[in-house]
Amino acid sequence: MRPPSRLGSLVVATLGVLLMAPTPGDTGGCGREATELDRDRYANARKGQDCDRCEECGLTTARCARACDPQKPADIALPQTCYPLLRDGEVCLRALGAASCETFATYVDDEAPVAPSECNFCRVAPEPPASTFGDGGATAEAGP
Repeated sequence: MRPPSRLGSLVVATLGVLLMAPTPGDTGGCGREATELDRDRYANARKGQDCDRCEECGLTTARCARACDPQKPADIALPQTCYPLLRDGEVCLRALGAASCETFATYVDDEAPVAPSECNFCRVAPEPPASTFGDGGATAEAGP
């Protein structure tokens, strides 16, 4: 086996340096400070974009009707325990804008709407299991 060449060593070292950098979208990865998402501005921007996309795609769901009705409030509600960043909202809006009409229709479906993964920045933690120590879920009961 022959020793690695200088060019090979240089390539490996360069890749090592590049892979240590933060990925785009990580805090500080884009050269700007992390800013909390303004919930009202995001909800209104999302409502406006939903209306625009509904009209562009010729969709007539109830959600589209609400999005295009200036008298109705935005129906985007983020849990109080969720603290998304401005960047999260921007990525979500970009994903909604880039979706095909067929895909966007699934986002505003009346029966079973879905959300693009880019918009799932406020996941709810699952319920903990009933028992974590293998006691069969038995609980201690108080007195007779």
